[in-house]
Amino acid sequence: MSRKAIVPRGSHTVGPYSPAIRAGDFLFISGQIPLDPSGSPFTGPIEAQTQRCLEQIKEILAAAGGDLKDLVKVTIYLTDIKDFEAVNRAYSAYFDLEPPARVCLGVSALPKGARIEIEAVAYLPKP
Repeated sequence: MSRKAIVPRGSHTVGPYSPAIRAGDFLFISGQIPLDPSGSPFTGPIEAQTQRCLEQIKEILAAAGGDLKDLVKVTIYLTDIKDFEAVNRAYSAYFDLEPPARVCLGVSALPKGARIEIEAVAYLPKP
């Protein structure tokens, strides 16, 4: 099986890892915290932070030749589980009638003081 790092132009990581790894027909997207284009933490309402994470995931998917419809599994980490409903509202705007499988977990802390982190797995069969 082939293995290749996917690093979109302008992407930022906060540690020694790739934004995504393509392994065969699967793309494993590292957890995305909301960062602005310069790589600084993106602040604001949790809905905007959710949108920023999903936009970063869209950029990674596009660099790998895919889009959001290719996601099969998403994991969301929240530092305040009370944000669950607001995150759901923002998240649902990105998906149609068949959203990916998903889990949402409350955690005590995230890198850079983020309130949300989203990781994902996509299925991208070779044409």
